Amino acid sequence: MTKVFTKESKTLTKENKNFPLFNELADKKHEQVVICSDPETGLRAIIAIHNTTLGPALGGTRMWNYESEEAAMKDVLRLSRGMTYKSAISGLNLGGGKAVIIGDPHTEKTEALFRSFGRFVDGLGGRYITAEDVGMTEKEMEWIYSETKYVTGIPKALGGSGNPSPVTAYGVYMGVKACAKKAYGSDSLEGKKIALQGAGNVASYFARHAAKEGAELFICDIYGDKANELAKEVGAEVVDPDSIYGLDVDIFTPCALGGVINDDTLDQFKCDIIAGGANNVLDVEDKHGEMLLEKGIIYAPDYVINAGGIINIASELEGYNEERALQNAGNIYTTITDILNYSEEHGIPAHKASNALAEKRIETIGNIKNKYSSKANVSGRLGEVYKRFID
Repeated sequence: MTKVFTKESKTLTKENKNFPLFNELADKKHEQVVICSDPETGLRAIIAIHNTTLGPALGGTRMWNYESEEAAMKDVLRLSRGMTYKSAISGLNLGGGKAVIIGDPHTEKTEALFRSFGRFVDGLGGRYITAEDVGMTEKEMEWIYSETKYVTGIPKALGGSGNPSPVTAYGVYMGVKACAKKAYGSDSLEGKKIALQGAGNVASYFARHAAKEGAELFICDIYGDKANELAKEVGAEVVDPDSIYGLDVDIFTPCALGGVINDDTLDQFKCDIIAGGANNVLDVEDKHGEMLLEKGIIYAPDYVINAGGIINIASELEGYNEERALQNAGNIYTTITDILNYSEEHGIPAHKASNALAEKRIETIGNIKNKYSSKANVSGRLGEVYKRFID
């Protein structure tokens, strides 16, 4: 397999307009894409494996009512690549992968569908390990677990870690505090005005942390009842989703879907910091990352600040300990600080600083992996690190 992320490596695939998908895979350096179809159960899924230099590809399965298979493919490729960087920058021995299931998560879930998906995951032999993502719950992970051991985020009653949202939110909270330290000289959120986009699980746990510290919260969600319920609990003000970007606040915390930093919203922001739990918040990564730098807005790269989820399930693979998972998620504070310092020292956007640090680790560890080890019997690499997969 061609080594990735090295200056010397060259792709052997010539760009050809007749093969747009292969061109995209070569450009982003994806290793494998698996199309999963089971008409009997209604399963339509895509599994994307981006990079396995550091270990087996781990990333959640998202169920979403995509408007087209092209939209689903675009999402899974972006998300899987982000997981490679997320694992690398977080110091985990994992690669990057992701899966999407095309369907309405409110009306189309069945046991047979998810067990069928589990068989496809199992067929990859450990190259991909799945987990919970948008549109999924512990129940679906339990069904998947009925067919494969390569799944995390299963209920605690089955020896798993359960819902990763509390650990993810704690990591987001610590990342926001690191940004505040950079912007204001103090990481205290007391009195800080925070615009929170979303009122789901991660947003709710984050809101509780921030409110407890004395932050002033403004909350929106496309589901008004969820926003009202959370706002009542934490003493926040509910705002219209369309007006959240232009609020005169200190911190904007996106915790919904991606692409919210774009040509239409950038001029509206009046905040000092953008840091939240949503994935792929930069609509066009390089363009909008550069624009944030020009505006002087401190940005916490999304795949770094929301890494608490993968840190949590990585702990599950090694033998789950909730206290250890929270402690490791708390290290996001230091990681964000390092990235912001690197960004400042080199005059580059935070996402590029983060990418550079992640790529450096992938290349360094990848070189070590070239050395033969008789213990390398899990995915050909990791020896006995992951206890669950040792028969």
